[in-house]
Order: sequence, then C-alpha cells, then structure tokens
Amino acid sequence: MKRKAGFKNQKIAVLMADGFEMAEYAVPVNALRAAGADITIVSLRKGRIRGVNLHEPARRVRADLKIEDADETDFDALFIPGGYINPDLLRQSALVRQFVSDFDTAGKPIATLCHGPWVLASSGLLKDRVITSWPGIRDDVVNAGASWADQPVVRDRNLLTSRGPQDFAEFVPALLQFFGQQAQSIELAPEDSSPQRDEPPAVVLAAMRGLPRPSLRGFAIGLAVAGIALALS
Repeated sequence: MKRKAGFKNQKIAVLMADGFEMAEYAVPVNALRAAGADITIVSLRKGRIRGVNLHEPARRVRADLKIEDADETDFDALFIPGGYINPDLLRQSALVRQFVSDFDTAGKPIATLCHGPWVLASSGLLKDRVITSWPGIRDDVVNAGASWADQPVVRDRNLLTSRGPQDFAEFVPALLQFFGQQAQSIELAPEDSSPQRDEPPAVVLAAMRGLPRPSLRGFAIGLAVAGIALALS
C-alpha cells in the first residue's frame, strides 16, 4: 500500500490493556494504518489482550510489546484508546505513567479519547491544559488541573482529546492531521471549563438496558473474581 504524505516511516505506539473499548481501538487505528502509519501495541503483558463493547467481552488483539520493554524514543506519537477498564488498569502502572510522561517531555503528540485522559491525569500531564473527555470524568480532569471543554475534539499543544465514539466523524480526521501534519492548537483560558452535565448520556443508558441477561459464563467469571479477591485479602 502506498503511504500518504505525513505518515512515511511514522511509528505510533498504541498503549492499551485488557478491557480496552473495541471501537475506540479499531476505528482510529485502522484509519492510521490505512494512512501508512506503523502501529505497535504496547500493553501491560504480552499475548492477546481482551477488548470489550461496554462491559461485554469482544475479540482479543495481540500486544506487540510489554511496557517494560517500550521506549518513547522508538516512537513518533502515542495513542491511548479508552473504555472503562483499560485506562483504570494503565494508570496504576508506574511504568505506564513514566512512558506517557516521556512523550510529553519530548513534546511528542499524544492522543486519547473517552476515559483515556485518566492516564494523562495520573501521569501528571493535565495541569493548565485544555482537554475534553467522556463527560462522566469531567470532574476528574478538572481536579487534575485541566480546563474541560464539552467539544467533540480539543487540541492543546501536543495533546489531542475527544469525548468518545460519538465524535469519530470529527476525531478521526483530526487524529490523522495531528499525527501527520501537526495542526495548530486551540487556546482556552483555565476558567473556561464547560459545566458538568445534568444527565448521563441517553445512548449509553439505552445500550445497557438492551444488553442480554447474564450468562452462565458471566456467573462463572464473577465467582472466579470473588475467589481471587478472597485469596488476596
């Protein structure tokens, strides 16, 4: 495949763990690959990591590199998919926090969406920055020192953020431009944070209501998790 201008020899680290939201990985990463980017999946472990659709299991994706073997200097940019579980696991790893911080120190592009900014917050990157995220973590990013904008896509210097899959139509083209050509940043004053929303997204409530009843598989997983928790207590 002929590579487009701006992505020749571009090496992008995709940082994610078990519980990554499948659409938030597949749609942006497939667009980046189609543009000619060289993608490396960096995770907490080697092997095939589990994606999810909301909280339902989705397909697995093979991780190329364990975080302890990853070096920021080998990459041109960093992308962090969201999901509920994935960023919560990532943010608890000191090696992940250092890896993300190294990209910021080097001034390299970092893009994330949905709950992904949790990782930026724990890595100490959000003070005096302007970002967006899934509305439910608005207070988390504000408490980490950022201004939160209720917009589909926000660029502040080397950070590009988006609210979630509902904004793919705006986010994916912005991501390609951001990683490929380095678009101009926006400027918002710290006091310009958008207010917290009054209600959770109706689309998510509807999706959760429409999910099937728990299966025996889910019951077995629950028992296994409870057993592990008791063993560790």
